[in-house]
Amino acid sequence: MTMPRIVVLGAGLGGTIAAYEIQAAARRRAEVMMVSDTETYSFIPSNPWVAMRWRKPEAVQIHLPPIFAKKKIGFTAVGAKRLHPGAKRLELNDGSFVAYDYLVIATGPDLAFDEIEGLGPEHGHTVSICRTSHAAAAADVFDRFVENPGPIVVGAVQGASCYGPAYEFALILDTELRRRRIRDKVPMTFVTAEPYIGHLGLDGVGDTKSLLESELRNRHIKWVTNARVARVEAGMMHVEEIAEGGTVAHTHDLPFAFSMMLPAFRGVAAVRDIPGLTNPRGFILVDKHQRNPAFPEIFALGVCVAIPPTGPTPVPVGVPKTGFMIESMVTAIAANLAAILDGKEPSAEATWNAVCLADFGDGGVAFVAQPQIPPRNVNWAARGKWVHVAKIGFEKYFLHKVRRGESEPFYEKLALHVMGIDKLRM
Repeated sequence: MTMPRIVVLGAGLGGTIAAYEIQAAARRRAEVMMVSDTETYSFIPSNPWVAMRWRKPEAVQIHLPPIFAKKKIGFTAVGAKRLHPGAKRLELNDGSFVAYDYLVIATGPDLAFDEIEGLGPEHGHTVSICRTSHAAAAADVFDRFVENPGPIVVGAVQGASCYGPAYEFALILDTELRRRRIRDKVPMTFVTAEPYIGHLGLDGVGDTKSLLESELRNRHIKWVTNARVARVEAGMMHVEEIAEGGTVAHTHDLPFAFSMMLPAFRGVAAVRDIPGLTNPRGFILVDKHQRNPAFPEIFALGVCVAIPPTGPTPVPVGVPKTGFMIESMVTAIAANLAAILDGKEPSAEATWNAVCLADFGDGGVAFVAQPQIPPRNVNWAARGKWVHVAKIGFEKYFLHKVRRGESEPFYEKLALHVMGIDKLRM
């Protein structure tokens, strides 16, 4: 009798861990296979450091094929061209097909730079830290910038759903410029679609509003909120500040010699515009068990999952999917697939709790949101130099975990339990 095949699509933060955890949960009752478009795992949270040359790209990347081979998980880096859910198969970029019994979509996002004229590192005038290759290219641009410094604009455009890295990068830039003794030559502006500083797409966590406003104010970084980027020209960003009701309250023409703006996200082309599977932006629709209602053999996790915004805002603001939130989705899916293999109905629900460390180069802000979407049982934020140290430790720990092919070592599970932070709803 042929074993069922579970295919994981996407070898990013969530997909790689999902493959490990699903393999362990399946206990040789299913074949597990990874379909990726790269053989390299990149630890995306370290990208701001890569852009400042605080890390080399290879220091935060891992070659995956030997690890998957050791774990007896199938692997291809050909990449997916199109999902055909009715036929239960993936069409790959080389024209071949991979059939599946169960599919876990963990693709991450498509980066929608093209939605704003002049945005992005490839066909625009701004750099990016969304991919490690982007961050490495940003480091080259920054090297040229420091030879002739000028204004900097950093932030996140309308529709973005990941704001922490924008704050991190702005404040890491400030730290690096002060170390180089040229901060006095660099006016800085933070531009964000958020209705207020520290909203983070989450309506704030604890006192992130005052914490982050204080950080920006102390570091002489001006800001524009409710911002809609109209277009970007070489050296000039045109920004509309939107009032309640959608009218333009102010316009800002912001000169820059260096700029990093996070784009809006959308679903990747391989899954976009499939009726019943995705919302209009191409994000995967899931129920409380991370399962698609129209195609119950399909599960999804991470940035590719459709999550409604926390509330109406003058400018569209998406909801971030933070690391621990993604790991809780992984654990729920692994448990639900194990139940299905046992002939039972899925019952595991991810908590969607958030534990986040935002590094500022010489300090940072940490927050815990349980659950990530309000109202919450726990709503806490704090700052200090310890956050920078903790972020370094987390980077080393997570890369070690990926290299070992482990999802959640027992000591991690024990530590989280002691802190009262759970991945599954009880």
